[in-house]
Amino acid sequence: MKVAIVTDSNSGITQEEAKKLDISIVPMPFLVNGEEYFEDVTLDQTGFYKLLFEDADVSTSQPSTYSINKIWTDLLKKYDEIVYIPMSSGLSASCETALASAESEEYKGKVFVVDNKRISVTQKQSVLDAIKLAQEGKTASEIKKILLDTSMQASIYIMVSTLKYLKKGGRLTPAVAAIGSLLKIKPVLQIQGDKLDKFCQVMNASVGKKRMIEQIAKDIQTRFGDFLKSNHLKLFMAYTYDKEKCLEFKEEAEKALSEYGVKIEYIDPLSLSVSCHIGENALAIACAYAY
Repeated sequence: MKVAIVTDSNSGITQEEAKKLDISIVPMPFLVNGEEYFEDVTLDQTGFYKLLFEDADVSTSQPSTYSINKIWTDLLKKYDEIVYIPMSSGLSASCETALASAESEEYKGKVFVVDNKRISVTQKQSVLDAIKLAQEGKTASEIKKILLDTSMQASIYIMVSTLKYLKKGGRLTPAVAAIGSLLKIKPVLQIQGDKLDKFCQVMNASVGKKRMIEQIAKDIQTRFGDFLKSNHLKLFMAYTYDKEKCLEFKEEAEKALSEYGVKIEYIDPLSLSVSCHIGENALAIACAYAY
């Protein structure tokens, strides 16, 4: 059976990359000063940060059911089945909307929505796994099961450079944000297979990077030890706005983790949905099971 792979732009996969991979991307919508934009279609990384630095009113939204269904309908003219891998349901309601839509008479048994609890670089790895599985001849149902079975086998740590956007999004009270900014506290957040939570807080970026590397090393030794031995573990990095800082972080991390024989597979800018909530100059390191 011919299986199409679809994901959303939270995976970090651009429209251009999608063409090379022969997959489809649902662009995430944004409201900027009341006007709707779509990630990597009418709003790119450069334009987004220009608006952010101008203190524009930027907020996230979710794709319309119509826009997703149109992609599915068009693909089913050429493919027998579809695997759709949206961002984690713990971070957006868009996954639940897609799951409900896939149960309709038109798509039931043809579209398989996978809530495998990932976003950004780990979500991208799920997409690459799905492509590989489809090329091996797996059905959409089989691909969904494999991705769900490994859904919690991913870990992301993100150091935020400013508290402004966490405050704006309601994740911090104004008082806590004011004190944190005064003390120059940098929170390190984590995503352990679902929601964005606090991991720790540090007084400077150097300490933050060290803590993230130490925690990834701990994850490699414990949670992901078997995957490392069987060559099913991959590491990634992501950033907002400043790639050069992330390249420096990559060197530090690979040196510190050299005893495990791991390399950073790829570095991607964080999706604009995540960037809306954490702002510029964030750094992230992640690891995940890879098929």
